[in-house]
Amino acid sequence: MRTMKLIAVSALLAALPCAALAQQRPIAYPAKGQSQAKQDKDDGECQVWARNKTGVDPAVTAANPPPQETGPAVGGGERLRGAARGALGGAAIGAIGGDTGKGAGIGAVAGTMAGGHRARQNQAARNESARQGQAQQIDSYNRAYSACMSGRGYTMN
Repeated sequence: MRTMKLIAVSALLAALPCAALAQQRPIAYPAKGQSQAKQDKDDGECQVWARNKTGVDPAVTAANPPPQETGPAVGGGERLRGAARGALGGAAIGAIGGDTGKGAGIGAVAGTMAGGHRARQNQAARNESARQGQAQQIDSYNRAYSACMSGRGYTMN
């Protein structure tokens, strides 16, 4: 139950930066006295140009956050490898104490737990990588939009 709550909170927190990034659109100041109508026209044309240049539509990107892996972290083999390493180490330590089987069993359990921890870390890293990829796409769009507006005589911030 605690794990499910943790996953739900993590997914929510991962989605928040994406929504915030979409709202951090560069601000254009009409440095050459452009009228509001001219600014609106330039803004629309630069949005289209930036979308075409980068292949990124920030509205679509923000509405579709990257998929997050949730649930138990399985399938990478981390637990199995951890169990095998733990059993080998436990058997070696158990041999010193005179009970190889017991040492291998304890080592396998500890290794499985360590492997599970590694699996969760790998899952979190993949989720963060997907989030960063989306952030880079939005940043690329914002840079293209800023370049277009700057070229039309606006000061960008």
